[in-house]
Amino acid sequence: MSRTVRALGIFASALLVTALSITPATVYAMGTDNPPRDSSKKKKNDGSAIEQQEQKLASEKFLRDYRAARQLILGGDYQGGIAAMHALGRDDHPDVDNYIGYSYRRMGDYEDSKIWYEKALAADPNHVRTWSYYGMWQMEQGNRLKALEDLQKVKLICGNTTCEEYRQLNDVIEGKATY
Repeated sequence: MSRTVRALGIFASALLVTALSITPATVYAMGTDNPPRDSSKKKKNDGSAIEQQEQKLASEKFLRDYRAARQLILGGDYQGGIAAMHALGRDDHPDVDNYIGYSYRRMGDYEDSKIWYEKALAADPNHVRTWSYYGMWQMEQGNRLKALEDLQKVKLICGNTTCEEYRQLNDVIEGKATY
């Protein structure tokens, strides 16, 4: 037992030294290019084959257009990305709202960014990417304590401290990454 504990301690120390030696990095937009296709509407199993095919095509179109809008944002075209996200007609979708908030934050429009982050969290209170981004927003506002609270929410949602959203927000809080 004591050898196992000692080995874990050595491993943890090595991991910490490695983590501390990493130079600051830039945190890029997190998020999936595979959001839930239709999180706000209940699926119907009693539709005709034609209705089911139409729903499938609409879901595929949403996903394709969402990915294109997300790519605009990741490429730095925040205005174009916001317009493309709005064009999806799904301002009730947490992934859409999150990226609109992210875009406004990256453009320095903190009031609109806050509105969209809160809208994403109203649609899904456990939306881990939004909590992570909102923590970054808090750091940009000089609210380190609030960012630490958001980090704890991310940890609770992920169930660990190894998920990407936790690590990236933690790096921003610790000054190891830029935002």
